Amino acid sequence: MSAIEPAYLMLPARMASREASAMILAICLQESGFRFRRQVARYSEGHPVYGPARGYAQFEMSGGILGVLRHEATREHIRKVLDALSYDYDILTSYTAIEHNDVLCAAYARLLLWSDPAPLPVYGQDETAWQYYMRTWRPGSRHRATWNENLAVAWHIVGPTPDTECLM
Repeated sequence: MSAIEPAYLMLPARMASREASAMILAICLQESGFRFRRQVARYSEGHPVYGPARGYAQFEMSGGILGVLRHEATREHIRKVLDALSYDYDILTSYTAIEHNDVLCAAYARLLLWSDPAPLPVYGQDETAWQYYMRTWRPGSRHRATWNENLAVAWHIVGPTPDTECLM
């Protein structure tokens, strides 16, 4: 949440919601477990072999980053974020920066979710949330067995209702 809230401050207020925060957290848990800023594709002789994805949300340059930079619903919003963080609009700049800039990664994650016209899933809609994730992230490896637990952890952090005390 420490990166999501600053990202929300650079985006239109209507983009900030518990549903969006829960999805971003669940996706980061699903994609990297908040352990890897650079995708570990496999190990060879005990050493990691890195894949193309970057940041806790595991964005690929020609996937989510390019999509957010070009999509008509997100292009202007990401440009405002990039301006605020003093980055240019070049895809390689974002790809490089997102590995270590968690606020930028959270902004990209929120905007990639924003690009889907369907409403964000609410608490208890685990299958709907899974389908939303599948549409927006298009993960190469699908680990459905871990999704519900990751989503439950995310909702625990965010709080499923406005009256629920958050752990932030």
